[in-house]
Amino acid sequence: MGLARGALAATPGLTFAKLCGAGSGHGFAFRPDGRVWAILAGWESLEAARLGLNSPLWTRWRARAVEAWSVLLRPLSARGTWGGAQPFAATPDPTAQGPFAVLTRASLRPRSLPAFWARVPEVGDRIAANPDVLFKIGLGEVPLLHQVTFSIWPDLAAMTRFAHAPGPHASAVAQVRQGGWFTEELYARFQVVEDHGTWGGRAPLCERIPA
Repeated sequence: MGLARGALAATPGLTFAKLCGAGSGHGFAFRPDGRVWAILAGWESLEAARLGLNSPLWTRWRARAVEAWSVLLRPLSARGTWGGAQPFAATPDPTAQGPFAVLTRASLRPRSLPAFWARVPEVGDRIAANPDVLFKIGLGEVPLLHQVTFSIWPDLAAMTRFAHAPGPHASAVAQVRQGGWFTEELYARFQVVEDHGTWGGRAPLCERIPA
């Protein structure tokens, strides 16, 4: 994937792209999983995204993979920055229907690494046991230092319950704020538009996306 950076950057309609690896287990573990990779991409339009996913570059990636799954998203809100810029042109829509996706991205201060990674297993176990979450994974641009979480929820109520309910996630967020663990962070919320392919032999959002 790293060798394809030039071709990726030249893809028509592409406005933003990051190549990420994943942790083992649910993606949140300290140990990486070399089998799982992700391309996070921003596009000029939905049509550009659809064309991009059928471009020669993406077609070659899928041909090399045992399995591939793509999710097209519409940004509803975003705050913070990624590499000093805001990559998602969000448009609020109070009438939007789920499923909804949440992406968080953070650059960690080296001094905060022990405290951050000490909290990850408990938070990962809690989200894995949540009956509402439709999909979840932990990703990273740079091992240990630049971390991304991506999760999909059936509705805003389920998303909010997990984010704000008392427990390890809320406690970790409070520690982040108090300790200044991050040098940069981004939080974005999306509406799921469509998905293609499978994950673990099944379509994670089957029958959950409105027509």
